[in-house]
Amino acid sequence: MSDSENAPRRGSWGELLGRRYRGVTVVLSGGVALYAVNVYLTTSLLPSAVDDIGGMSLYAWVMTSFLVASVFTSMLVSRTVNRRGPRASYWLALALFGAGSLVAALAPVMAVLLLGRVLQGLAGGLLAGLGFAVVRQALPSHLWQRSLGLMSAMWGVGNVLGPILGGVFAQFGQWRLAFVLLAVAAGGVALLVRRSMPATTGTGTVGPLPLAALILLSLAAAAVSVASVVPGRYAAGGLIVLAVLLVVAFLLRERSARATVLPDVTYRRGGWLKWLYLAVAVLAVGSTVETFLPLFGQRIGSLSPLLAGLLGASLSWGWSLAQILSSGLTGERVARLQRLAGPLVLGAGLAGYALLQATDPGPGRIVAWFVVLLVAGTGIGMAFAHWVPAAMRVSPDTAEGSKAAAGVNTTQLIANSFGSALAGLLVELGGPGVLGSARLLTGGYAALCLVGVVVTAVALRTARRTREPASRERLTAAA
Repeated sequence: MSDSENAPRRGSWGELLGRRYRGVTVVLSGGVALYAVNVYLTTSLLPSAVDDIGGMSLYAWVMTSFLVASVFTSMLVSRTVNRRGPRASYWLALALFGAGSLVAALAPVMAVLLLGRVLQGLAGGLLAGLGFAVVRQALPSHLWQRSLGLMSAMWGVGNVLGPILGGVFAQFGQWRLAFVLLAVAAGGVALLVRRSMPATTGTGTVGPLPLAALILLSLAAAAVSVASVVPGRYAAGGLIVLAVLLVVAFLLRERSARATVLPDVTYRRGGWLKWLYLAVAVLAVGSTVETFLPLFGQRIGSLSPLLAGLLGASLSWGWSLAQILSSGLTGERVARLQRLAGPLVLGAGLAGYALLQATDPGPGRIVAWFVVLLVAGTGIGMAFAHWVPAAMRVSPDTAEGSKAAAGVNTTQLIANSFGSALAGLLVELGGPGVLGSARLLTGGYAALCLVGVVVTAVALRTARRTREPASRERLTAAA
């Protein structure tokens, strides 16, 4: 069976955003947007919060606690949907998110703020994955690809909107109101859930909880999160190695366990879903360079904080724009080309940025930074637009397909954790000057993208090889 035979017919943005499906679209994309905006908004607010309630020693844990909690619940998305159904699953996630935001808004000390962030993280892991898991039940098949593209593009929207909102609230010393706004937004999305989400209940057939696998992967996320904040390259490197070993232990456990986090098809001999996840992981790791782009812009280019922030957001702009445009393209050849070109374009953009680094850059060179980073972001967007629908169609079984799509979200969150920690290590190794750090980080991740090209080629070849026998079987049966 060819990709073109598997792909849904092409839907339009007008239909997806029209009256019939508008509520569904807002809920699906709004859940991802809440997660993404919250991440970047909190980063902007944190200095003001520390000035107000103290707790500088716990500064790094505000993000670490959120991230670890998110990774844990991202692995429970499919299980939650199967048990509770789409509507109740969204209500649970949004209630947790609203409660966590209010706890953070009312926090008198940093320890209470951390509690709010843990609640937000537990909700965020669900929200970031629920849309990918329930889209098959909430929308007709010809709108899946555009909807998935819009959901993934929300990460870029969060990277732009989050710092702006956080900066405004911080400027006026009202960091608590920013968390109140998040709670209100979660309540607004929750009101739409009743009218838009399917009323179906869960199947109830969730099987045993893969507790050992969940613990191993959560510990890996914790190790790599701590690695991004501990002083000293050796300590950070040791924690990253520990995290890699824990991920290996997780995979070994998954292959032999009855209850698994990822779909069973991931571990089948000759299967291609594992290659798909690896390809997604490379793209997600490459995207984490944006964490340090504002720093490079200020230190190397002498940009103002605003312009430096826009430099960091340029990668996400390219990602969002390409995601939305590419999600309207269908067909076997086009999808294959977009997936293969994704890591290549990302690598080319990052390599261009590394080569453009220089002491006292002029305006022309700085403009070129924005351009090459925008190009790099398009590589992520064009590949993501076709990888997520491909994961969802890996199995004709709805539950397995939803689990495979939710697995993309888990893979992305884990890869973001590893990528951020590794980026911090490369920045330290590239010193003592910021110029060397910028070159090593972006040049190193550009080289990693070449690995992504190879992984993508293997994924596409394996997918084609596994589909050809199925296609011949269908033709034989028809004859």
